[in-house]
Amino acid sequence: MPNISQTLLLRFGIAVYMYYRDVGQHNAPHIHVMYRDEQAVIGIPSGELIEGSLPGRALRKVRAWIELYDEELEERWEKAVRGEPITRID
Repeated sequence: MPNISQTLLLRFGIAVYMYYRDVGQHNAPHIHVMYRDEQAVIGIPSGELIEGSLPGRALRKVRAWIELYDEELEERWEKAVRGEPITRID
């Protein structure tokens, strides 16, 4: 489960993960986000909050990041579903 955004982690303390073969729990393409004591599952490319919660500012940052990197996220999702290694996006 690699952290796929070094920028969000270093600048805002937001960790973004994509798990390998994580289609059973949520099915739709998504990322797992951790910020302080809160966790959320957010859909890609929609930015929809699927599960959990984040403070408004953190959620806005993640949604903006998803919009900026939507194609790369979808490519990484396809690799993760196949069990292939994925790399950071930024």
